Amino acid sequence: MERTFSDFGSDNLLQVTGLVLSAAPIGEYDKRVVILTRERGKLHAFAKGARKQNSPLISGTRPFCFGSFSLYEGRSSYTLKQLEITNYFEEVTSEVDYVYLGYYFLEFADYYSRENGDEFSTLKLLYQALRALSRESLDNRLVRLVYELRMMTMNGDFDGECFKGLGDAGRYTVDFIINTPVEKLFTFAVSDQVFAELTKSVAENKIRFLDREFKSEQVLNSINIILS
Repeated sequence: MERTFSDFGSDNLLQVTGLVLSAAPIGEYDKRVVILTRERGKLHAFAKGARKQNSPLISGTRPFCFGSFSLYEGRSSYTLKQLEITNYFEEVTSEVDYVYLGYYFLEFADYYSRENGDEFSTLKLLYQALRALSRESLDNRLVRLVYELRMMTMNGDFDGECFKGLGDAGRYTVDFIINTPVEKLFTFAVSDQVFAELTKSVAENKIRFLDREFKSEQVLNSINIILS
């Protein structure tokens, strides 16, 4: 996943591999981006001139962009200098059935990730979940449940009481989701009964631990693309 940059001749230059979680306009021409990185966890950076049509930063400072980012590290902020995007996740952003769920995945990762933390596992999980969205062989409702449960358990948010009502197949599925390497996680299907049990249990676990409803989740529910 990691790519390298050439040396730009600055002692303050930081090179990271990451994925853009969000972007917001600043002033007339600039952007503020949030990037989930392998090396520094979640970081906020200013992208000067990124909204200008001829800016080399314009295409890579949008949500879902994954690649290498070169930043100047100041005392209290980062400034994006250069980037090399290796995956725009166009198969997600070009399909309405995928993009809203994709935004939810980004917001969920933003909620759990921390600045200057070790978020490599979070980055890997998010990357694989976004890849799974466009696979026709997978049910996106299940992809969502797997992503939610794995993200919560990675961060210690797991209440066994919420999962006591599962049958044997459901308990096996939860164990698989929690312990399987991320690269092999989005590779299975479940019966309707297990899906219903898992949906109920994950929803209860979210109520137990999450202190908010995400904006992207509200959109998902309102347009009924993905059933909660």
